[in-house]
Amino acid sequence: MPVDTEKLSKDICETLGKDNIEKVYNCMTRVRVILRDKDEKIIESVKKIQGVMGAHDTEEEFQIIVGPGVATKVATRINELIKNVAEKKEVFDGEKIHREIREKNNTPIKNIFKTIASIFFPLIPGFIACGLLTGILGISAKIYPDVVDNNIWQLLAAAGNSVFWGMNLFIGYNAAKIFGGTPILGGALAAFITHPALKTITLFDDNLVPGRGGVIAVIMVAYVAAKIEKYFHKIVPNTFDLFVTPFCSFVVSGVAAILILQPLGGVISNAIGAFATFAVAEGGAWVGFILAGIWLPSVMLGLHQIMTPIHVDLIANYGVTVLLPILAMAGAGQVGASLAVYVKTKNKTLKNTIASALPVGIMGIGEPLIYGVTFPLFKPFITACVGAAFGGAFIAKFAVGATTIGISGLPLAGATDNILAYLAGIVISYVAGFIATIIVGFDDPKENI
Repeated sequence: MPVDTEKLSKDICETLGKDNIEKVYNCMTRVRVILRDKDEKIIESVKKIQGVMGAHDTEEEFQIIVGPGVATKVATRINELIKNVAEKKEVFDGEKIHREIREKNNTPIKNIFKTIASIFFPLIPGFIACGLLTGILGISAKIYPDVVDNNIWQLLAAAGNSVFWGMNLFIGYNAAKIFGGTPILGGALAAFITHPALKTITLFDDNLVPGRGGVIAVIMVAYVAAKIEKYFHKIVPNTFDLFVTPFCSFVVSGVAAILILQPLGGVISNAIGAFATFAVAEGGAWVGFILAGIWLPSVMLGLHQIMTPIHVDLIANYGVTVLLPILAMAGAGQVGASLAVYVKTKNKTLKNTIASALPVGIMGIGEPLIYGVTFPLFKPFITACVGAAFGGAFIAKFAVGATTIGISGLPLAGATDNILAYLAGIVISYVAGFIATIIVGFDDPKENI
């Protein structure tokens, strides 16, 4: 049933109070609200609004889960409803809002995770588009092997790989922007250390390697370049700043990249890749069991943000990431646990919440189920982790790899190197999560949660 975004926006706005809303913005699935005064009763009332899949209160903001596609429309409409032009402009300045939040909750570890998220978040639509296309093509190739010789299929395959072809440039551009440098210089430096011509150049009796260090090297280079650029801005006279600063910043950063940063990034990248492949190869099912089992709590703590560059780096160096299919089982375990809750609960509101959140959960977007169903009930959250662990063990046993990122759940199947094993892992997580929840049970709420 389609969500009435107009009614949902008004209900949220009226429940929170227009005067109580300081700022509103959104991510993919959540409307994020900064309130002047947090009242527990108001927060509980929001959770009962039809169309709200769940809510999560953090120190910095109140997050209302409404699902993908809906979040943007609702946030936009609420901003119109609060009728404050000055604040509206500020609200949509996402970079400024995130900066203010970082200042309120400033810890080194959180800053690292948030910086990584800020670099990769703008790329998510590209990951999703190319990932889904790659998945569809992968499934079609399994069903009709000869289709890979078709020109249209090959053209679409090139399109599906395009986001990874330009990955370093995109990341260099975004990273330089986040670190306070000139974005295009970051992109140019990323292009430089990825340039195919490097392989024909010998330095210190060794051939240079284009793209060595992958995204890790790119982020390091962008960070150093931003610092160098700021230094030149300070010492170069205004008359020459436009010409001298970008030139010197690019040259100095480029030299540092080739001599120090790219080799260092290569060492780190190789170490991560070797550890990941060794852990899955040697630890097998046990490693998959542990990783998938702890992934849901990790997502809630924000630790998942650190995995994006690791996935990208593994794909760049090995062609696949063996970690993503394992971790994707966390969402499948949630689906199984939520299905069990749906079967057992007598709470109609909870049933409606699950019915609304399950389709996106199956498609790999788990937040509505986490915050709207399993975590508030808690026991199903634990049993969802159990279901995920069994699926992760199976996936690790077969060493299933994914050739793209940005998608999860069923859509990821076509982008894996073993579709049947991946689908079997999904089913195992569904079933294990369902059975574990039925056995353990939960406290069925008599009112809306």
